[in-house]
Amino acid sequence: MCLAARHDGWPAAPRTGRRVRGFTLLEMLVVILLIGIAAAAVSVSVTQGLASARINAASGEIAAGLRATRAQAIVQGKEQYFDVNLHNDTWSDPKRKDVRLPAGLKLSITSALEDRPNDYTGRIRFFPDGSSTGGHIILTSGHREWRINVSWLTGQVAVVDQAAQP
Repeated sequence: MCLAARHDGWPAAPRTGRRVRGFTLLEMLVVILLIGIAAAAVSVSVTQGLASARINAASGEIAAGLRATRAQAIVQGKEQYFDVNLHNDTWSDPKRKDVRLPAGLKLSITSALEDRPNDYTGRIRFFPDGSSTGGHIILTSGHREWRINVSWLTGQVAVVDQAAQP
């Protein structure tokens, strides 16, 4: 092995008969495969995050509609209705009519049988004292489920993420 001196006084790198050409094809394929796996993992995570945000926003909007209906009953001093149409996945309160859920979300409701105007519409009624007929509305997206509970005694509205429950 021969060492040659460089102009700056440092010895040059040893010369071997082999030239370095760069990366091999196999190394490049491994890197591309790893990038593909990482991109797939990120896209699954982002998709699940968007679905969770969509159902979270929809459940918050329904809860706000229920609270507004209760407030209207108290302020106006007369019964107010919050209707959930299971046939076309819409809900309505006294101020807004037929608010449609985003695609991919499904509604179900448990409410008093006497308050149902027809076979596919559930209703929660609020009274002037703030109480209600009670019930719960369930929003479903795939395996994810959010439950909006309405207390019959106080009319209080609470949103519960069923996935977070043990």
